[in-house]
Amino acid sequence: MAHFPVNHPARALYRVLAGVIGLYILVFGVWGVVATWGEGLFDRGGTWALGLRTNLAFSLVSVIFGAVLMVGASRRSNLGHYMNLTAGVVFLVTGVLMMSVLQTSANFLNFSMSTVIVSLLFGLVLLATGLYDKVGPPERAEAERRHRRAAVPGGR
Repeated sequence: MAHFPVNHPARALYRVLAGVIGLYILVFGVWGVVATWGEGLFDRGGTWALGLRTNLAFSLVSVIFGAVLMVGASRRSNLGHYMNLTAGVVFLVTGVLMMSVLQTSANFLNFSMSTVIVSLLFGLVLLATGLYDKVGPPERAEAERRHRRAAVPGGR
């Protein structure tokens, strides 16, 4: 079974990081909706927003996904933990899948290589934030800390 640290001292930083990513995705999505409004949903034109190529479908998905990440980052419960883990995997899988279809007609989200790179980076960061922002009772965190110290020879 996987072990996720509880009440990690830097969890506030990780949540802020996830919130900044969510905010970027939300702003990108809104900018993309404004820029692509009136075009086809899956248009493969040359519309760019905040350095990433987009179409109306990708922009709408980004607005929803960015808002969801912002909600997850603003909650001080394990909801953000699970949302960040899930979002990290979704970004990584989407980045790899879209990279595999970049130069084909299956590129329905109008990804470019820069979009793939940003997707993979966001996936890695969100996965990392999800690994360290788990919340639990202070007693459990203290028990885990004592267990980790006891496992190290000479630990306190």
